[in-house]
Amino acid sequence: MPLGFGTVRGRMAGRWLGLSALAGVGAVAAALVSQHLFDMQPCPWCVLQRLIFLSIALVCAVGWAVRLVELRRVLAGVALLLALCGMAAALWQHFKAAASASCNLTLADKIVSGTLRLDALLPGVFEARASCADAAVNLLGVPYDSWALALFVLMALAALQVVRVAGGR
Repeated sequence: MPLGFGTVRGRMAGRWLGLSALAGVGAVAAALVSQHLFDMQPCPWCVLQRLIFLSIALVCAVGWAVRLVELRRVLAGVALLLALCGMAAALWQHFKAAASASCNLTLADKIVSGTLRLDALLPGVFEARASCADAAVNLLGVPYDSWALALFVLMALAALQVVRVAGGR
């Protein structure tokens, strides 16, 4: 049975993609509120995770809007890979970068500042303004990077569900 907007499975796949898109935008919005209202300045790894959240949001929004089952499944697969990258970035930040006084010229810094130059294009969103050790703060008693990790895991599970549903499983 084809997976279209009219089927229950099609609507569920669309909901997972739509929720993931909203979650990605919401995560970055929460980070920006923390940064600009509560002076919780981001490190390069925080900024890289913002980029990954927004990339997932974009891919999922396109996946939510398309009607082609195959394309929706491919986009969910891309979102899954991005979520896995986000999980790796959050884990690296927690276990390695947070223990370092400087995260200058790390992979995160090279991607955001060197290759993509997002810090120059949108400094209010993508400029790293703290060291990784300084950015290691808690929100409600839980490290910020752990919140990001949890959301990346949920987004990966949602994307996996879409891949499975779109594949007829």
